[in-house]
Amino acid sequence: MRRVAVPVIAFFAGLQVAAAKADTVVVTAASMIDVVSGKEIKNPVVVVKDGRISSVSTQKTSMPADARHVDLPGMTLLPGLIDMHVHLTSSPEIGGYRKLGYTSNFWTVMGVANARKTLLAGFTTVRNLGSANYDDVALKQGIEGGYVPGPRIIPATYMICATGGHCDVEGSLPPNYSVPRPGVVDGPDEIRHAVRMLRKYGAEVIKFSGTGGVMSKTDPVDREQFSLDEMKVLVEEAHRWGMKVAVHAHGTLGINDALRAGVDTVEHASLTDAEGYRLAKANHAWLDMTPYTSTYVLELGTKNGAFPESMQKARMVVDAQERVFRGALAAGVRMIYGTDAGVFPNGDNARQFPIMVKWGMSPLETLRTATVNAAEALGKEKDLGAISEGHYGDMIAVKGNPLSDISVLEHVDFVMKGGQVVKGAGAPQ
Repeated sequence: MRRVAVPVIAFFAGLQVAAAKADTVVVTAASMIDVVSGKEIKNPVVVVKDGRISSVSTQKTSMPADARHVDLPGMTLLPGLIDMHVHLTSSPEIGGYRKLGYTSNFWTVMGVANARKTLLAGFTTVRNLGSANYDDVALKQGIEGGYVPGPRIIPATYMICATGGHCDVEGSLPPNYSVPRPGVVDGPDEIRHAVRMLRKYGAEVIKFSGTGGVMSKTDPVDREQFSLDEMKVLVEEAHRWGMKVAVHAHGTLGINDALRAGVDTVEHASLTDAEGYRLAKANHAWLDMTPYTSTYVLELGTKNGAFPESMQKARMVVDAQERVFRGALAAGVRMIYGTDAGVFPNGDNARQFPIMVKWGMSPLETLRTATVNAAEALGKEKDLGAISEGHYGDMIAVKGNPLSDISVLEHVDFVMKGGQVVKGAGAPQ
């Protein structure tokens, strides 16, 4: 068996990731967190064949003789992480009107850099909940074709919203300016058409704006932006095509009506009340709260060019988030890990883990939100979210134990995606 040197090898910028090929890799480490059982397994042996895990054991005698061996002494092995809410084609440093100084295609280039950062941070799968110009579909095609490195992407393409809503960029421009707005729709017929069009051009999940947002200029963050009947049409149409639905919603009425309409995940969920908790549990929906984002905006938003209106709304949201998070936890509402990366720097996705633990979630349950829970919410629990036979060979390793110190996930030393090592021992030089 060939043995790979232990020292971490940096993944070079611009390196083209080769398409997966027939290969067998054996990964060994000091320990492994089984996120399903919650147990820590000593001296794990994980065999990955042709991109998928073929066996998990602790018996070194079971290792194939012709396999490449990646040894991670002193490290803890975990499943590749999943961020359920990112914007790869965004940059927090270019906020507000500063965006007008860049061409539309600039954001695709930004997405290439952010995809690489996200993968190297240990997030091997992301749900990209909103981008212009079908940039997230382009990124997905580039990554799957082996042209650029990045995580698995579940793209939403354009967010759907009402005229004057959270994704209506004309709301920050004078009325004599006009820009393409494929996601801006009003009424049942336009909503159905938008769902069908976005799916046609690559969307795999539908995201719509149920209430106002923080980073947009003119829409109140707590106001509902579609009626309940309009929401029902949108969810019905998306589900007809086998697509899950995520709703951007801060305000209470918008959250509750979206849940009544049958959405699958609620993004932000900042002002959820007891009725929202009840509806989420009754409908088997997930809350995807983003506690790190508002803190970042309050600290650096003005410096980054955010609208003054956005800063006011961020203060309103951040004051409620801890209370709502603790309430959802106490009520037994299912939660997933979504960060809204892109509002803060992509690649810093793991900075949210310590906040969730601080707010009362156990380290194990916090880790599950970004693994097994996220995989279930995506409908991909047979492929993602666990180091288990048949799953993709998506794994990370860290120094230390995240069950005793969740912050170690902010410093990932090893990343494997689909059996290909992209960071750490065994990565291309």
